[in-house]
Amino acid sequence: QLRAVESGPHLVQPGGSLRLSCLWSRDRTFESRVVGWFRQAPGKEREGIACIRRRDGTTVYGDSVKGRFAISRDNAKGAVSLQMNGLEPEDTAMYYCAAGADYCVNYIQGTSEWDFWGQGAQVTVSS
Repeated sequence: QLRAVESGPHLVQPGGSLRLSCLWSRDRTFESRVVGWFRQAPGKEREGIACIRRRDGTTVYGDSVKGRFAISRDNAKGAVSLQMNGLEPEDTAMYYCAAGADYCVNYIQGTSEWDFWGQGAQVTVSS
């Protein structure tokens, strides 16, 4: 029910920017309250990084990306995007767009599991 627009892989220099986008299913089966992004690096736990409520655009961010990343959604197009600025080597991971019925804060804190997610996009930050 979620599909990355460009699955990558993406190679970005430190300090650079990248925009990831996903499309969600436009049929009535997609009733998720929120959409967002999580990432997972090798040997590390899954990390919820950004989430947005579909109805009114309210956002929640993880501390590691706050101030650098921005999530947006376009309900008419069925799209969610993640603008990543000031990328650091520590941001290297597989990035997944996701959707869920719970509240954003629970996905960012890791107390809820996402219901659906896309196929992922590899992002590598390196010079």
